[in-house]
Amino acid sequence: MFTSLIPKFSVKSVFELTPELLKKHGISLVLTDLDNTLSPYSGQEPTDQLIKWKNELFSSSIDIFIVSNTKTERAERFSSLWGVPYIDGAKKPSPDALTRAIRSMNKTVRETLLVGDQIFTDVWGANRAGILSVIVEPLKPNILHTLRYIAELPLRSFARKFE
Repeated sequence: MFTSLIPKFSVKSVFELTPELLKKHGISLVLTDLDNTLSPYSGQEPTDQLIKWKNELFSSSIDIFIVSNTKTERAERFSSLWGVPYIDGAKKPSPDALTRAIRSMNKTVRETLLVGDQIFTDVWGANRAGILSVIVEPLKPNILHTLRYIAELPLRSFARKFE
């Protein structure tokens, strides 16, 4: 179980996932968490920087799909404004929603990665689904999240830089 909690790669933010780098790794589908990965918990709309990043990926034939554990209307609103599909209430680390997202985009696990900010949901779910796991630094953690991230530091330290 320990190895299934280790992210394959790490980046500071999603913006380090350039089309060139993703293509180099054979990636044509980026599954992404929402909260503290794309937007702080309070963020309701995609930033200009996120819109630019999405457009760069789309121009290179790389799809994006939000897979979030949140059960609020926030995921629907955010993904609608951003123009990408989503699944909410994903129950990560269960790989089921990740597998559904991959199938719905007509992709394979080999051409998919998941980027997220949490080891025990995002990374564990991605590794269980057999897709590349990429951990990011959380955007705006509160005190409870900070404590969890501190506990995750040993596992995060094993991840390689995505290059």
